[in-house]
Amino acid sequence: MIKNIYQRIICFTGVLLLTQVALSQQIKPFKQGDRVVFTGNSITDGGHYHSYIWLYYMTRMPNMRIDCFNAGIGGDVARQIDERLQEDVFAHNPTVITLSFGMNDTGYQFYTGAKADSNYNAKVDTSYNSFLKIEQQLKAHPAVRKIMIGSSPYDGTAKIKPGVIYNKNAAIQRVIKFQQAAATKNKWEFVDFNAPMTAINRQQQSLDSSFSMQSFDRIHPTVDGHMVMAYLFLRAQGLAGKKVAEVAIDAKKHQTKVENCIVSDLQINQTGLSYIYKANALPYPIDTMAQSIGKQSRSQADALKLVPFQKDFNQEILQIKGLTDNQTYSLTIDGKHISDCTGGQLQSGINLAQLTATPQYQQALAVMHLNEERWATERRLREYWWLHYSILKPKGLLHNDSEATVDSVKQYAKKDFFVGAVLNTYYKARLKPVRDAWQKEIELLTNQIYLINKPVAHKVEIMAVINNTHALTQK
Repeated sequence: MIKNIYQRIICFTGVLLLTQVALSQQIKPFKQGDRVVFTGNSITDGGHYHSYIWLYYMTRMPNMRIDCFNAGIGGDVARQIDERLQEDVFAHNPTVITLSFGMNDTGYQFYTGAKADSNYNAKVDTSYNSFLKIEQQLKAHPAVRKIMIGSSPYDGTAKIKPGVIYNKNAAIQRVIKFQQAAATKNKWEFVDFNAPMTAINRQQQSLDSSFSMQSFDRIHPTVDGHMVMAYLFLRAQGLAGKKVAEVAIDAKKHQTKVENCIVSDLQINQTGLSYIYKANALPYPIDTMAQSIGKQSRSQADALKLVPFQKDFNQEILQIKGLTDNQTYSLTIDGKHISDCTGGQLQSGINLAQLTATPQYQQALAVMHLNEERWATERRLREYWWLHYSILKPKGLLHNDSEATVDSVKQYAKKDFFVGAVLNTYYKARLKPVRDAWQKEIELLTNQIYLINKPVAHKVEIMAVINNTHALTQK
């Protein structure tokens, strides 16, 4: 009992802190036609946060087409981002650019004390000088919105292996500080992932000392961590509290109040009611399939334990007054039984977005899976560019996919695990027709998403369950 109360206090404190941090930072929502390029290191390159953000827009604003692009390269520091900015970022003709870095800029040394501090000073100074060059390039494109993203944290407090790198996250926060200062000076936008994610980690570690959203290496966020990042970004855009839809019906007065939807053909009788429901948005689908990283197995849905995403972003409310409180009613949509609930529950309101069997949720799931296919195809292209920018460019072989280069990469892969991991992808992607086909696949998947994400009308029926039999079936 005491432990449960303690856990609630910890969680409530964490949500309050999260809310205060998020509310202090505002970035504009995306608009029709935006082309958003998410620029960063491996956290962007191999991560899902941008995909989860886009999924919100795909489902919540189905008639507002935007396009998002992954411009992350694993291992990048600010200097490397500066060097590829024109070719890898501005080549997408963006209307919005986000920029995150700092994890690699601060290094991975295991010094402590004064030696570590001296090393960090040098690395942060180097990162800052490279950022000044990035800043000049960004300023040369005044029509493009710029959003600085403070990097997700290095978790130095979880009781896990490997050992902790001394004061690394404090150094990352110094990088974030000059990002924020540049955003203020240039009237750019800014959102910080570091402080709220650190707060959540510490909150959870008070209950489980081994908890971390940064997976086994203390660096790369797990999929639930990426969902938290998406939550923070969307909240900073001021989108929290906007409902998928809301239907409020007073069965006795035959009155209806709606938000972001249309209700028509309302029929009310002694055993229940029915109506035609068409929302302007789809619920946000949450992936419950776990992904394993090291010894950890986490899913996107695990983020729902860490942030109030459902409350803030996924409310599809159905409320009906005038029914008998203790009577059980059957909720049916398009002839499919969805759930049983009491008149009292319906009077308080139920969240249809949490009922995964609804046809609108199933429609949203199709959008989610197509978006994951799009993400996976884009990741193959990012692996190709990672090998070029990180491995071949330093050797003077950028854009060189000759047979000799392939042979060199094969040999290099024998001593470099990361090169070995992408070798098969590179062997295919080095051929331009293959890359072109993958790009067309991405475009096809995106076009298909914006075809199937349009909400449709559904017939909703709520009928009393009589003698343990659904009244609807008694007709």
